[in-house]
Amino acid sequence: MSAGLNGIRLAVIGGDEREIYLISELQKQGAYIIGVGFEKAPPILGMTLVPSLEEAVGQVDALLFPMFGTDERGAVKAKYSASPIVLNKKVLESIPLRVPLIIGFARPALRAIAENLGIQLVETGSLNELAILNSIPSAEGAIQMAMEATKITIHGSQSFVIGLGRCGWTLSRMLQGIGANVTGVARKPADLARAAEMGLHAVNFLDLEDEIDKAEIIFNTVPHQVLDRMMLQKVARDAVIVDLASIPGGTDFEYAQMLGIKALLAPGLPGLVAPKTAGRILAQIYPQLILRHLTTVNTTCKVEV
Repeated sequence: MSAGLNGIRLAVIGGDEREIYLISELQKQGAYIIGVGFEKAPPILGMTLVPSLEEAVGQVDALLFPMFGTDERGAVKAKYSASPIVLNKKVLESIPLRVPLIIGFARPALRAIAENLGIQLVETGSLNELAILNSIPSAEGAIQMAMEATKITIHGSQSFVIGLGRCGWTLSRMLQGIGANVTGVARKPADLARAAEMGLHAVNFLDLEDEIDKAEIIFNTVPHQVLDRMMLQKVARDAVIVDLASIPGGTDFEYAQMLGIKALLAPGLPGLVAPKTAGRILAQIYPQLILRHLTTVNTTCKVEV
């Protein structure tokens, strides 16, 4: 593996098991890692632990936060941390302008503060190159959940995939490979045409209410409540819903429970079902982002001088 990150100091903050593998892969590329929130993790050779986010900020060239970002209060999910980690305004104000803040998904408040302070905020969750690769463990995990929750085989099942985005396409292809009868639900004519070309039963969102009663397994990837009360009333009571959309998902889970429909929320599957692969995917994408932003900053500084 290339050592393209030689001499670059990176702070990896919080996260879960995928960050353990990410750190190892970044070290192979020459990076020096400062860890925040890994007190309870297995020992990682070569990583320097610091007790707080504030202490890490001034020591590094880039800050790497987890894919799922922070909650409304700025708290960072950190599986191995001995104490809470909070990305608040005080911390943000201490970030040098040359240091990019790389995070999966940023909440509106974080975006606003970062813009006001001139912080380089890089949201990786919306990057095609990362989302497409992450769709592989996501799709595998969703199918695994469906297998465990249903009393039928995936092969021969009537499986609906709602939303033919980056994850939806991967999921549809995998389900086809197992032998499912796949219905792809989308809005765009181009997506419906591609679904038909792939041999899926293509259904427009506008017609979903008339078709959903045929579904035995429903995979939702749309981050808006498409499976609302009206739609759920049409769903077979023994159907299973696996919702891959980000929290709170695209399903009215409370109403589904009232109807006796098994509905499972499954965000963050890459880190749950395949953390090693997920960590390696991040390590494949992050170095080019880091180098690109550091190069841009250095070029700007030279021009200003």
